[in-house]
Amino acid sequence: MSGLFKFENQLIITMQKRIIMFLSGIIVGIVLTVVLIVVILPKQMFIVSESKYGFEETMSAIEKSAEENKWGVPHKYDLQATLKGKGFDVKPVSVFSLCKPQHANEILKSDEERLVSALMPCRVAVYEKDGKTYVSMLNAGLFSKFMGKKVKDVMGAASEENKQILEPIVK
Repeated sequence: MSGLFKFENQLIITMQKRIIMFLSGIIVGIVLTVVLIVVILPKQMFIVSESKYGFEETMSAIEKSAEENKWGVPHKYDLQATLKGKGFDVKPVSVFSLCKPQHANEILKSDEERLVSALMPCRVAVYEKDGKTYVSMLNAGLFSKFMGKKVKDVMGAASEENKQILEPIVK
């Protein structure tokens, strides 16, 4: 009986160790996922670059480059002026809505992809910080990897084209 008892004890101890290792692995996985989501991913969701130009010159250069790349600028928001009208004083911030109808059509023509319209048109922000002018945009190429094939393809292409628009402007 004592040999059987030792075997059962060793089996129980082995099972306990495996359960502890399994639970430890789950906990480590959860912690790493939380770190990824909270610390790393937000920094990757936006592409921020310093402009070669001042604020006004950057805005003009974006409009010109968008036109040269066959993108439209249906709206430009002056957030500084908007907030000043509401009693707030902020540094200059302008946001361009960039649109390429061919890309927009690919998303909007399908009921399944239309939910992505919340991210349309592509936005590019121009702002000042520490005496320098910066340009930022959503990293749509990264974001698109979490979507279906059509959205991934369209948003990936739009993101690359937006980078081309900004290429002559940023350092």
